[in-house]
Amino acid sequence: MRYLPMMGMAAVLLSLASCNTMSKEECRVADWAVVGDTDGAAGHDPQTRFADHVRSCSKSGAVPDQTRWYEGYQAGIKRYCTPLNGASTGEAGRAYHNVCPPELTTDFMRGYSLGKRVHDLRSRINSLNSSASSKEYEADKLHDDMKKAADKDRRAIRDRIDDLERDRRRARREADDLGYELSEAERDLAFFRQNPMAQFSPGL
Repeated sequence: MRYLPMMGMAAVLLSLASCNTMSKEECRVADWAVVGDTDGAAGHDPQTRFADHVRSCSKSGAVPDQTRWYEGYQAGIKRYCTPLNGASTGEAGRAYHNVCPPELTTDFMRGYSLGKRVHDLRSRINSLNSSASSKEYEADKLHDDMKKAADKDRRAIRDRIDDLERDRRRARREADDLGYELSEAERDLAFFRQNPMAQFSPGL
């Protein structure tokens, strides 16, 4: 959790292409301890985030107070690195930037892993269902096309429809199978939220 020395910040800025984190006016009046606390509570990577602030505030002539910012960050990161926030972060599909102190990482990651599993399963099921619906729509359209097609073209259209139907059924079956895994994952996540410090082995 070391932070970059101010002397090395200019080199970092050359490689940054991120959007401004603060307006010129915000830079001029910022309480950098509060800004750091907010950044920590959001789970931002400390080096990258502070470098972004320096870049944003360079336009206003304001110089961020790195010491106060980092003091605030250390307070904020403790609110971020809780088991329940880990679960929420994972379930929302948000990235984790390896920012938690060692003493908080294990419990945070227990929640994050459970939430991420739910997120990933939901995403995969949604993708499969979307693919199945798309193939069904295409097959229906080909049925209409086949009615107007010449006799010599109907066999190829029929074969394509059969392929689409096989793919659609396969996607639906996989989505249904994953639905059982999702139900189990959601139960594990719900149990964890009720008992965040309980030791148990989820069905990962």
